Amino acid sequence: MATVVRRTFRSSPHRNTLSTWAAIVNLLTASNTDARAELESVEGVASSIIGDKACEAAPITVSCDGPQTRIYCLFDDDAIDGSDASEDVLGFDPLNGNWSISLPCDVDDLSWVQTALAEKTTRVTARDKTEKQKQTSVTNESSGALEVDIERLNL
Repeated sequence: MATVVRRTFRSSPHRNTLSTWAAIVNLLTASNTDARAELESVEGVASSIIGDKACEAAPITVSCDGPQTRIYCLFDDDAIDGSDASEDVLGFDPLNGNWSISLPCDVDDLSWVQTALAEKTTRVTARDKTEKQKQTSVTNESSGALEVDIERLNL
């Protein structure tokens, strides 16, 4: 069974965008510290994307050999209130095996963001935030297994 897990982080004005990215990195590397330096190397670009509120409606998508993690951010009054936030530790390693991260980006910034990310890493990429994403799991596409999209459930 393939799963999609959602986390929602409080950003500006609760915390600045650089601190938001640091909190996301902490979540992702809680059980895999090898990836920390790679994710910290793109903190300027990632915090710029967060500052543009690109991940308010489109997720930062983390794919690996396990469940896919989709990370959203809250801004303004929602970030202050925080009632919709879910920053809890994951029950699995979101960077297990062959992992990648796709950052949503405004189309006007996409070119420079992709170039800047490519200079740092091949695992973190950017996409147009209006582009719909599918879960990237080979077993999901080929096996006909049941897919549970946890973010669509209102638990």
